[in-house]
Formats: sequence, structure tokens, C-alpha cells
Amino acid sequence: MSLCAADLVVDIVINNHNYGDFLEEAIESACGQTHERVNVLAVDDGSSDDSRAVLARHGDRIGLVLKERGGQASALNAGMARSEGDVVIFLDADDVLRPEAAARVAAAFAADEGLSKVQYRMETIDAAGSPTGEIRPAAHLPLPNGDLRAAELASPYDLVWMATSGNAFRAEAVRRILPIPEREYPRTGADWYLVHLTALLGRVASLEFVGAGYRVHGANSYEATAGGLDLEQLRQAIGFAATTSGRLLRLADELGLARPERILSVADLAHRMISLRVEPARHPLPGDRPAGLLADAVRALRRRQGVSPAMAAAFLAWFAAMAVAPRRLARRLGELFMDPGQRRSLNGLLGRLQDRDANAVVVA
Repeated sequence: MSLCAADLVVDIVINNHNYGDFLEEAIESACGQTHERVNVLAVDDGSSDDSRAVLARHGDRIGLVLKERGGQASALNAGMARSEGDVVIFLDADDVLRPEAAARVAAAFAADEGLSKVQYRMETIDAAGSPTGEIRPAAHLPLPNGDLRAAELASPYDLVWMATSGNAFRAEAVRRILPIPEREYPRTGADWYLVHLTALLGRVASLEFVGAGYRVHGANSYEATAGGLDLEQLRQAIGFAATTSGRLLRLADELGLARPERILSVADLAHRMISLRVEPARHPLPGDRPAGLLADAVRALRRRQGVSPAMAAAFLAWFAAMAVAPRRLARRLGELFMDPGQRRSLNGLLGRLQDRDANAVVVA
């Protein structure tokens, strides 16, 4: 018996910590959905600003969980303990949903009972809620669809996955992997766990519409620093990737899925190379060595689908140059890699360095 989208209950769980300036807009966007069967639940994670006063104004319009500070994973676990819907959207309190978001994802889940996750693009908005004109991800980046279990276990961090508010999950899939480990994702990063592990539990649908506004306001818990190299954030991403990889392999074993001995992603290896070469004393993985990361990059590129020979050569030239470059040049190469707007400069620099440096490191 096929499902009807109108019968699916969509729970929108707003997680908040000290985002009182934006919380009202998040609540209104969740309550203003065109889908008829929507429940809105707000979890306040120990805020010390006026967030709880904002929440109190909404009375019976929303469910409410007030808890001590425990971090994003703790907040989402608390929200799921109260959730009874068929589909769940986790909305960061500084973001907003478009009115049709719940209806569109409900229709997708109703059309394919094998879906575990639906994602959609997001529009960047500023602190005042005005669109900046940027769409995430950029339109030229295709979003993945279908059975992505093999790709997720091969190179998960090279897939185009959305941040928290750009996803909707079949609640059954989320409950299968609860609780989100709070020690491993102590403040942020819970979306890494949800986005990647649910991809092993069913098919994924990526919808080509803008379903949410992603707010960039200067106080984001996890947002890239424009025009520079944020090594602290880079190390955080390395830690999330290491933790998530272990959890992915464990879940794959529980599900009886064929999986590689190690997960290798070009993006993660690039982060590790930058961290190791630019600030080695604070690099979080003591076993990393430049030659080893270069060798793993070769292996990762062999696994990846849809990478042109020219792009693969550019990536390998970058890794080879990073492996032997002086620290100041390594920093510059890292900055260029992390800033898509400067990739043209990176390509030119790699062209000059490739002949000189690409053969300086032996690939295992």
C-alpha cells in the first residue's frame, strides 16, 4: 500500500543555544509550513540569553524541552525523545525553513518508501535575514541521489551533503542510530553523524529546490572563515571525520555491508595535509606523515567516481606540492585549496610547481 504525503507527520525539531536574536524567525518558519501535519518542537540547550523568554511567548504553538547545556548532540537526542512523527527535520535556530519545505520532503518520502534521507539546497542569508545571493552548494555541484552506500563507505566526505537544516530524515532511520554519541560530538558536529550514517540505511533523494535559509552572522558555531585559513576549524573537521568514519564502519558491519578496511576521502586527506604541514605541533592525528597522506590521496582518487583525469592530476599535484613545500608556501596552498574563489590561482600555481615538486615524494 503506497503512502500518501498528506498522511505523513513531519516533526521540525529546532535546536537552540543562545540564538535568541534569530529564534523567533526559526519558529515562525517552522510553524508557517504549508504541509498540514507538522509538529514543531524546540529544544533549548542551556541558553543564557533571552531565548527562553522568546520560547515562552509561543505557548501551545510548539512543544518545548528546556535542558542544561549539553551540546548539539545532546539537544537532538532530547528532541528525538519527544518526537513521534514519520519524518524529522532538525532546524538550527539561526536558520529558517521555506514554507513548502515540509510538504516537498513529505511528498518525496511518500513516493519512495526506501528513502532514509532527503536533502535540498539552501540560500545564504545575512544576520538580518536578507538573501546574499549565494546558494549552497553552488548550482554547478550536482547533489547525489539513489543508493549511495558504496560511495559513503568509500569516500563519504567527498560527497555533496548538506548541513543540518538542509536535510529531512525518515524518523525510523534516525531512531535506528540513536543516541547520537554526545562525548564524540560534544558541542557541534552531530549533523556529521546523522547525515553520513543514515545514508547506509536507505536511498537518498536530493531535491533541486531551495528549502531553507542558512544564516551567516559572524557567530555561527561552525562556519568557514572567509579570506583565511581557520586551522582550529580544520582540526575540528578532522576530528569529526575520524569519529564518523569509525561509526560508519561499525554500522556497516552491523548491517552486513561490504566495506573497505579504511575510509579515504580527498577532502579529509587535504584537511589533514594542511593541518600537518602548516601547524604540525597541533595536528590532531600523530600518525600522519606527508608521504603517507599523498599515498592515501592516490588511493582515494582511484576510488572516486566522476573525477576527470585533469582534475585528478591537479589534486595530486597539490598534494605533492604540499608534501614538500616550505611552511609559508604550504599555508598559501592551503588557503587557496580552502577558498573556491581562488581555485584559478591555485591551478596556475600548481602548474608552475608540478614539474619541480611532483616527483619529490615517492608514492607508496
